[in-house]
Amino acid sequence: MAMKNNKRMNESDQEEIDLSRRKFLLGATGVLGGIGMLGLLTPFLASWRLSSKAKALGAPVECDLSLLEPGQQMTVEWRGKPVWIIRRTEQQLQHLANLDSTKLRDPNSNVDQQPDYAQNAYRSRKPEYLILVGICTHLGCSPKYKPTLGELGKDWPGGFFCPCHGSTFDLAGRVFKGVPAPINLVVPPHQFVDEQMVIIGVDGQNPLDV
Repeated sequence: MAMKNNKRMNESDQEEIDLSRRKFLLGATGVLGGIGMLGLLTPFLASWRLSSKAKALGAPVECDLSLLEPGQQMTVEWRGKPVWIIRRTEQQLQHLANLDSTKLRDPNSNVDQQPDYAQNAYRSRKPEYLILVGICTHLGCSPKYKPTLGELGKDWPGGFFCPCHGSTFDLAGRVFKGVPAPINLVVPPHQFVDEQMVIIGVDGQNPLDV
């Protein structure tokens, strides 16, 4: 009789152990399933973040010019594109004014790729500041800022050089003749809030514009 009771107790204990194992396995499976589901959701969560970022890329960009010294260039991102802001020196403006316009493909910016307020000799609202989309109008490379006289040869007046196919532009972003780029660099819409702040991506009348 004692042996039968012991056997029943052993069977009962075994059932409890098996039940505990099943609960553990079910719990572990649930955890692993949750981890797997999280892994599947990660790309979707990332796509939501990218979608929000993509929307933000179209928003206007405020730029503080207070630390930009004469002759220096700064780059900001607007709509996923690099936008250059160059603070031209008095010497650079003088060289620009004296540049032989017959060397330029579109010296008067007749091709419509800049706002009306930038359709002038400096292609800017303020002669001191040049604002351009930093993408070559040939095949979309990014030109380099080469402001030093003679840097690319004795006749180099300063400007921009595209290392991909050799296109060159003056310090107003106007393309020289005889290079692959067909038109000048693009001037994006912009306006000055005050002497040290410009907004890229918006247009408007401003008492500080020249």
